[in-house]
Amino acid sequence: MSDVVVDLRHVRREYQTGDVPTVALADVSLTVERGEFVAIVGPSGSGKSTMMNLIGCLDRPSSGDVVISGKNVRDLDDGELTALRSKAIGFVFQQFQLLPLTSAVDNVATPLLYQGLSPREARKRAADMLTRLGLGERLDFDRSRLSGGQQQRVAIARALVTNPDLVLADEPTGALDTASGEAVMNLFKEMNADGRTIVLITHDLDVAAAARRRVYIRDGLIERDERADLTAGRR
Repeated sequence: MSDVVVDLRHVRREYQTGDVPTVALADVSLTVERGEFVAIVGPSGSGKSTMMNLIGCLDRPSSGDVVISGKNVRDLDDGELTALRSKAIGFVFQQFQLLPLTSAVDNVATPLLYQGLSPREARKRAADMLTRLGLGERLDFDRSRLSGGQQQRVAIARALVTNPDLVLADEPTGALDTASGEAVMNLFKEMNADGRTIVLITHDLDVAAAARRRVYIRDGLIERDERADLTAGRR
């Protein structure tokens, strides 16, 4: 198994607005190894959301290569790209994106059903994951009965339940109060200590400080890449 989960090689992404091209990313190269906890940090318009979409296989580069879990997205058709996204990446979004009028356990079980598990097995694995995240007494609660922090824990459980190579989190504390945000970031630290590979997208320097590595992006280019001890937290 390769130790490289994310490999961006001279990636450029530009969009056409009428006759005017807008460059969102310009010649960006980045490697994330298995077990890293990386924060991609930048202000609005810096290109970090574009980078997230590329890493998450939600978009394709204009040029360069995006390789996720050993697969180059340029070589994949839309169906293969969807399959890679489903298998290799667990998403955590700022607004949680939980299904309405659906219990926590069924929200978490949903991606397992798409992977072909039986409803019974999917719900069992979902319940086990929620219990590990401290929501064992909230399995049958829908989102209207959960606090913001609890909803984000359900979203994290949904991201983890498929055992993906990468957890990709987009401003995961942006919709939470300070205490709930700190609890979620502590959970990410625990996940990383257990060997999870995490890439977090944020504009918040305090949130980014939780990561073991911080990549600063501005105007579509990486400004600097600060590394801590990449072996700490691995098992």
